[in-house]
Amino acid sequence: MSAATINPQEAAHFGALAADWWDPHGSSAMLHKLNPVRLAYIRDQIDAHWQVDARERYALAGRSAIDVGCGAGLLAEPLARMGAKVTGVDAAPENIAAARDHAAGQGLAIAYFAGELAALPPATFDLVTSMEVVEHVADPAAFIGELAARLAPGGLMILSTPNRTMLSKLLLVEAAERVGAVPRGTHDWDQFLKPEELTELLEGAGLEVIDRTGLSPSAAKGFKLGGSEALNYLVAARWPIE
Repeated sequence: MSAATINPQEAAHFGALAADWWDPHGSSAMLHKLNPVRLAYIRDQIDAHWQVDARERYALAGRSAIDVGCGAGLLAEPLARMGAKVTGVDAAPENIAAARDHAAGQGLAIAYFAGELAALPPATFDLVTSMEVVEHVADPAAFIGELAARLAPGGLMILSTPNRTMLSKLLLVEAAERVGAVPRGTHDWDQFLKPEELTELLEGAGLEVIDRTGLSPSAAKGFKLGGSEALNYLVAARWPIE
């Protein structure tokens, strides 16, 4: 993330949570519940985009991936296990330190960087992911532009973010923070993007949105794909095919 997009207060907030990022019962418990559902969507989009057999264990073998706003590596590690050469970047140095330690303990070779996305060595990636990040940056349009600049020709981008609805304000901000489901100060509802707003930003960066789905609570599983987009949604995008 460039100097124009990093919000220092947001970086400090999430950096303070780094120590227990990998604790499924800690301050990042909600992310642990979201991650399997997001991974299922990512895998479905990978299979469709590159015509990969759903039974293939190493769906990203021979491909590169970058997770922007990677935290302590909750998504970067599964991408590495799918065979990708993975890079993770985060605004908070504390998160990157925790990510490196955890990856080393898992025997995973992931290149982690703290700071600006624009400061990374010039490179593009087959898969660009950024989960629950765009709502935390200072300049969403500039941020999406930087993500697009990292997407290789023929590549795939996948984003997730909360929707700006009255339901998300009630449940994701007021209720979730009040009961401690997420740490206080995690969300600024005014920064949430509606699907059409995020689509406009992606199209403004030259990309084509190819899929979108809701991510909603499930009594049986915690969260599920499909259905309502009122709380949260995922988007897949690519360069237009000429």
